[in-house]
Amino acid sequence: MTTSTRSLPHDDRPEPPERAGERETLEGFLDFFRATVVFKATGLSNADAARRLLPSLTTVSGLVRHLADVERSWFRESLAGESDVPTRWSDDDRDGEFRVSETDDLGELLRDYEAACAESRAVAARYELDDVAADGRHSLRWILVHMIEETGRHCGHLDILRELLDGATGE
Repeated sequence: MTTSTRSLPHDDRPEPPERAGERETLEGFLDFFRATVVFKATGLSNADAARRLLPSLTTVSGLVRHLADVERSWFRESLAGESDVPTRWSDDDRDGEFRVSETDDLGELLRDYEAACAESRAVAARYELDDVAADGRHSLRWILVHMIEETGRHCGHLDILRELLDGATGE
């Protein structure tokens, strides 16, 4: 895609349940925010998605890559105890996932993010809310609440970046 659409796609994000148990409510809000990430990024060109509008490395593409890494880190590594979970950050480059260019394909980044979310759902399904993660520090409940906070906060960043990039606004 060479130019941005200047509009958001059809809004088919899943609404969180209005009346449900704790787990369904937590997962519903997290899935809503996950879908919002895709909703806010869809329609941008690769160049716009990689465009820096702030002094920091924060870009749409960088946020999508960051959130994919965060999904894998919290669910696969911390909760399930998997080793060698891929991330783009390292001790040598704490911001590695934010280092993007206009050659990074936004469509591929979004597909990777959606794959990471699917991996997270599959891992979470094996645990109860009170189960302690393999890292010995957190419960699944804590991880879900943290991911709602993390993803929701970055949705706000994406909302502002999208408006600045091509004027597209909306929920």
